[in-house]
Amino acid sequence: MQADDEILDVLRAGGFLSGDAVPDLQPIAGGVSSDVFQVETAQGPVCVKRALAKLRVLADWRAPVERSHYEVEWLRTARAFVGDAVPEVLLEAPAANLFIMAFFDPATHSVWKQDLAEGRVDPAFAGQVGTLVATIHAGCAGSTEIARRFPTTALFEDLRLAPFLRHSAQAHPDLAAKLTALADRTAETRISLVHGDVSPKNILNGPSGPVLLDAECAWYGDPAFDLAFCSAHLLLKTVWKPAHTTAYLASFAALHEGYLAGVNWEPVAVIEARAVELTAAVLLARVDGKSPAEYLQAPEDRAFVRAASRKLIADSPLTMAEVAADWNEGLGAR
Repeated sequence: MQADDEILDVLRAGGFLSGDAVPDLQPIAGGVSSDVFQVETAQGPVCVKRALAKLRVLADWRAPVERSHYEVEWLRTARAFVGDAVPEVLLEAPAANLFIMAFFDPATHSVWKQDLAEGRVDPAFAGQVGTLVATIHAGCAGSTEIARRFPTTALFEDLRLAPFLRHSAQAHPDLAAKLTALADRTAETRISLVHGDVSPKNILNGPSGPVLLDAECAWYGDPAFDLAFCSAHLLLKTVWKPAHTTAYLASFAALHEGYLAGVNWEPVAVIEARAVELTAAVLLARVDGKSPAEYLQAPEDRAFVRAASRKLIADSPLTMAEVAADWNEGLGAR
């Protein structure tokens, strides 16, 4: 794809292009909320990311493009605690709602979602993901200075609470009171810096461990949301690729073990209970929210996720182990 003038101007201003060089933009697939490109520059390959006003989903889902700046802030903040486990920001162009960051070679950094889909399931890696996320949360917990830099509750509402929890509440009137109360409580919680999209598609498996990308939903709020979001993805994989169910559930358990071992800002049982509630709600949203999981196409798969998540919301288990046991029991009954 030929580079557009806006991106060329930013690259030239930052010294990434020499003379009249006009590089091709190589689209990096997978995102619904941004244009993401690999660009060959005088300094080597870089990644250019520009926020979209309308997300690439069937529903009419729009979000303010200034979220790009808060993603940059999240990356810079998180690097202070986890270093190269998040990309380095090389240049930000706030007026264009884009930034340039380090590029990770796919030859050495696979996408965790692809690994999971192809049966390369390593529970130890999931544990590393849990440790990574907890390290960021622990480093940022209770910081009024970091909280001040992320006045993004409205953005988080637009990108997560409204399209996931509140949209599902409309689709399930009998659960509306629970889902709405959960969304309201989450919106009001201020504990630590939240990534908001801890999904296997946003995690690279590199030589030194996981690399966490795509923090467009960055918010200073409830860290339980990050644990829940990733947990829901691992459970959904059991429906998508049932041959690897045992390994996915082992990864689910390892994720929580790695994460909960790093919780030092509140009692483990308290944050786990919130994460359980959010996991059940996110699972329901992946079939009846504005951003359904694209790989759950079969009606029977969607029906199972809907029924299983509704049961979790109604039963209100307290631990992630209970969630996994209930989910596995449901899988066995299919």
